[in-house]
Amino acid sequence: MNGNGDVISVTVPAEADEDRLDRMLAGLVPQFSRSRLQTLIREGRVTIGGRTIVEPKYRVNVTSGADTEITISVPPPKPATPEPQDIPLDVVYEDDALIVIEKPAGLVVHPGAGTPNGTLVNALLHHCADSLSGIGGVERPGIVHRLDKDTSGLMVVAKTDTAHRSLAEQFADHGRTGVLERGYRALVWGVPPRKYDTIDAAIARSPQNPERMAVRANGRNAITHYEVVQTFSGADGSPVAGLVECRLETGRTHQIRVHLAHIGHPILGDPVYGAGFRSKSRLLTDLQRKSLETLGRQALHAYLLVFAHPVSGETVRFESDFPADIQALLETLTGT
Repeated sequence: MNGNGDVISVTVPAEADEDRLDRMLAGLVPQFSRSRLQTLIREGRVTIGGRTIVEPKYRVNVTSGADTEITISVPPPKPATPEPQDIPLDVVYEDDALIVIEKPAGLVVHPGAGTPNGTLVNALLHHCADSLSGIGGVERPGIVHRLDKDTSGLMVVAKTDTAHRSLAEQFADHGRTGVLERGYRALVWGVPPRKYDTIDAAIARSPQNPERMAVRANGRNAITHYEVVQTFSGADGSPVAGLVECRLETGRTHQIRVHLAHIGHPILGDPVYGAGFRSKSRLLTDLQRKSLETLGRQALHAYLLVFAHPVSGETVRFESDFPADIQALLETLTGT
């Protein structure tokens, strides 16, 4: 699509069955979501045989025995509301459809209350300024998953409507029927009793504090699979912490942090869900304690991201090492 918009013409074959206009176009113009097509129809940008149609439910019935031409006038993407900002990005991979970045701790993904700018979206609007074709008619990056402000690691972001729809569907499916995988590594207090286990506990907003999540019977289904990879000893030689790898089967807010705290093994440095374990720092060596204090955030990193490329269909895999701050803590825990 160029800066002046585009005109797309599609042909409905004479043998096509009668159907709603929006549904028919969704099959003929797969680069646009159905909701986007409905908006274009309501805006009077769709014509059938030269006649403007403004009702998405309009029944297209090819009765003349001849092919029918439908024309869509697509306006140029509207400028994004957030301001593009020249914020450094650690780009792992990029092509015309998507970008994979390594999000550092401290970077918020979306502008919002209290964080109107300085976010990942602001950075992407600057970095991808010449390559965004418009998500839902707006010149913006397509965010399909998020990481907490103080969680580091891999994220994929769509640059086109087609890529956004494909990736959104994959993340909504959580790898149940596709190749999607999201892997996280965390340093936790104590050592979970089983090397491999699954945490199946519903999550909802905490009634005491709406900014926190909590395990609640009336919450949304949430499943986390984990493996204990390594254990670490403290000042007296007893196990004090562990390295776990987590895979998500669902994607709830703060899911890993809430689930690990729920089983009694919150993430080291977590100021929200691990605050009750601060007294356990007395079990650490002086060097371990100092390293944890220096970290100043939850020791959680999104190290694995696997998905089907939205254009080629090829399975792509990205892996990431711990950033320097968590790696420093890990080294003091192992005594290296």
